[in-house]
Amino acid sequence: MTASPATSASADALLDWYDRHARALPWRVPPHERAVGVVPDPYRVWLSEIMLQQTTVQAVKPYFHAFTGRWPTVLDLAAAAEEDVMKAWAGLGYYSRARNLKACAETVAHDHGGRFPDTEEALRALPGIGPYTAAAIAAIAFDRPAAVVDGNVERVISRLRAIETPLPASKPEIKAATAELVPSARPGDFAQAMMDLGASLCSPKRPACALCPWMEPCAGRARGLAETLPRKAPKAQKPTRKGMAFVVVRADGAVLLRRRPPKGLLGGMSEPPGTVWAEDAPQDDRTLAPALPGVTADAWRRTASDVRHTFTHFHLDLAVWRADVAATTPAPDGHWWSTPDALDGEALPTVMKKAVAAGTRG
Repeated sequence: MTASPATSASADALLDWYDRHARALPWRVPPHERAVGVVPDPYRVWLSEIMLQQTTVQAVKPYFHAFTGRWPTVLDLAAAAEEDVMKAWAGLGYYSRARNLKACAETVAHDHGGRFPDTEEALRALPGIGPYTAAAIAAIAFDRPAAVVDGNVERVISRLRAIETPLPASKPEIKAATAELVPSARPGDFAQAMMDLGASLCSPKRPACALCPWMEPCAGRARGLAETLPRKAPKAQKPTRKGMAFVVVRADGAVLLRRRPPKGLLGGMSEPPGTVWAEDAPQDDRTLAPALPGVTADAWRRTASDVRHTFTHFHLDLAVWRADVAATTPAPDGHWWSTPDALDGEALPTVMKKAVAAGTRG
């Protein structure tokens, strides 16, 4: 059941609150600066929005500082080596975003003269930019009146309108309700105010309704439903896949690595050699280990702990095996040795960092 529109919810009331309580974020132009004509940098807005997809603000901040320090403009990022971008992204997750980040920078540099387009439609044509990101960049960077709906905004609108239809089925209704509220003046600040409201007062648990600028028109609060919204459809149980990771440690401490295929999960990232991941994959078959000179199947030993990691659609249980080899052992084709001082700079995703750590601990 959905309440009638909360017509008294005022953009002005929310913007007044935002002017006093806006979060200080490294990619944001604060409202008092924007009011005197300081214009957001579309590159920084875009970069932050890509990084923030399915990741927290606190996790993103150091990556944002590192990227903008190393590549301060979209032209700098476009000219960067893809391997360097992947290394800088390592640990942030969802690695297709990093590949699209590089492709988008190149497209902006080569096809748009180094300037981001300023409309949702044109932004959506760029690699890695979907409807949400296009709306966010259009609003925040260019003050276009776009309906920007992230998880925080879904929560705010679900409560404001008492939308009881579970997500994701309620998304169109939430989007339409958001669009009704977007003001013609300051739409960029309004979009950020909605995000801040959801990230602070309108929190998932125990929302601070008494401090909210939309307390009175909030239908969810009036009905005593606020903390139960938004409703979510039950999630399907994730399957568990299994696999093996083979950590080869040279006498000088170097670790054998290879690069994953450019497409697919963790595409283009680095990893120790390993097997395919499947629900029925073996975890004790040493014959699947990489062929190395002088290394027999008996040289491999399973480490004390497996690596367990959760991806969007499945859990992974990775058995880690270790072999120690001489300092003169050559790397097989397509592999390389990463010395202890270089290992931290490799493009290792989190799951592979766990595997290497388990293997080097023995």
